[in-house]
Amino acid sequence: MSTIEADRLQGFFVGWPAPPSAEQHLAVLRSSHRAIVAMDETGRVVGFINMISDGVLTAFIPWFEVLPAYQGQGIGGELVRRILREAEGLYSVDLVCDPPLRAYYERLGMSPLLGMGLRNPAALRE
Repeated sequence: MSTIEADRLQGFFVGWPAPPSAEQHLAVLRSSHRAIVAMDETGRVVGFINMISDGVLTAFIPWFEVLPAYQGQGIGGELVRRILREAEGLYSVDLVCDPPLRAYYERLGMSPLLGMGLRNPAALRE
């Protein structure tokens, strides 16, 4: 992750009310317990996934995205499989998704859970 610069993180967060800046995005990836990126032949980041964890029993996958032009090529599935391999010894690995994405994650071995959350879009503008 140390060799990736913010200019390679363009085009993500489609549909977000206030997307994070490329600099914020890079800071999140660098500060994560684990982060994996997929790059095209030019070195552009076309997909990413990150995991935060206590490193002992639990982990959470907060961000996972593949650029629209690269979706449907298996990149996302491979990113999820790789991050879950990194978490094999942990008790729990959680993520939150919208209902239309449940079947996608179920195909990758995850199970639906109930949860709650709080969103603060203003934090993305800082």
